[in-house]
Amino acid sequence: MSVSTAVSLRSRMEEWLHRPCTPSAHRIPELNGLRVLLVFIVSWYHIWQQSWLTPHIGTYSLDFLVRAGYVPVDGTILLSGFLLFLPHARAMLLGERTPEVRAFYQKRVMRIVPSYFFVTLLMLFAVALPYGLYWSREAMWNDVIRHLTFTQTFDYASYISTPIGVASWTIAIEMQAYLIFPLLARCARRNPLATFFAMAAAGLGFRCWCLWSLEEMNMVVNQLPNFLDVYAMGMGASFLYVKLTTLWPKQKRRQLVLGAIATALIVLAFWGFTVVLRQQAGTPQSALQAGQMVRRPLFALLLAVVTLCLPFSLRPVRFLFGNRLMGLLAMVSMNYYLVHQNVAVYLKYRIQFPPALNYPTPNTAAGGPEQPWANQYTALCFGVSLLMAFAITFLVEKPCAWALGKLFRKINSARDEKKPAPDSNL
Repeated sequence: MSVSTAVSLRSRMEEWLHRPCTPSAHRIPELNGLRVLLVFIVSWYHIWQQSWLTPHIGTYSLDFLVRAGYVPVDGTILLSGFLLFLPHARAMLLGERTPEVRAFYQKRVMRIVPSYFFVTLLMLFAVALPYGLYWSREAMWNDVIRHLTFTQTFDYASYISTPIGVASWTIAIEMQAYLIFPLLARCARRNPLATFFAMAAAGLGFRCWCLWSLEEMNMVVNQLPNFLDVYAMGMGASFLYVKLTTLWPKQKRRQLVLGAIATALIVLAFWGFTVVLRQQAGTPQSALQAGQMVRRPLFALLLAVVTLCLPFSLRPVRFLFGNRLMGLLAMVSMNYYLVHQNVAVYLKYRIQFPPALNYPTPNTAAGGPEQPWANQYTALCFGVSLLMAFAITFLVEKPCAWALGKLFRKINSARDEKKPAPDSNL
């Protein structure tokens, strides 16, 4: 490489690093990478449950990360609250039009229902029925109906022991939250602090009741009331983010200083994540859910800091989380989440692929999981899940969303035509 070329590359790099940052209240690509990271950790936990392959970076063990890898599910809930409230925060602070309730519900149906129904029915007809996983026809109908109505979290059999998608409970919680979100958003537009504090108090109150009154918490740890404070933190962070975009300085030097502060806060928050995850990973099995509920507000607060600071951080951090690859992976992340645990269980128990060499249960081999099975199985779970996610996204979700969008536009147009015209004399 010539001296002139090296100087040119250096100048371009400096220009790239010091390019002014203009956070947008409409598009936040950095949150794509955060969503991908959270979903990846949760999927890693579910795959680890089957392989028991403990990851390492050199001699540094990441056992705590996979052992407590279910905790970042709370982060996806917070991100949902942040993004759902973002247009309402813009309406409050920037004077934009308030989102319509009808459009809100239609968009949620277009985004969630096609893929969710497809994966649920795929598991039913390709796995549960062929392998005889239901003990009765009544149990099958109960499980299917609850999944298709997003009420599986209210029944033990359809929530804990379902053969058609244990991980889908998160989607059910989201859909339940969508039902009440327009009301919460309306209250927040009128009095944001009172609404956020009321939601937080309701979530903390429900959690305290669970901790003090119940011995078995399997059925309450992930119910919607247990996430109300997490949603409140996400909504509050969204409001604060839009406010900060209006105060963001135009001077490059001030942007660099504030970007460095935001980046430092992100680093501290991620350090806090490791502390919380280590504590949760070390919790005895008998107190696992109680520990998760106790640590939930702290984890949500740390994630709210990251969510708020990422769009204002230094350019390398923003690029790491907001590049095109992260955008593509975020696009398929919901479908990846829906299928990954099903893929892991199917490969290991239904078709036993890849085959183990010496042990019938290779994850419990003496001295650790059997090799090379553990590495092959883990890579296959990630790879097959990702391929299926892309296929479902582009062959099911996108076409169905287009068709539903066309249908909704016709319905909306017909309804608007039936509305009485305004009286010109008024």
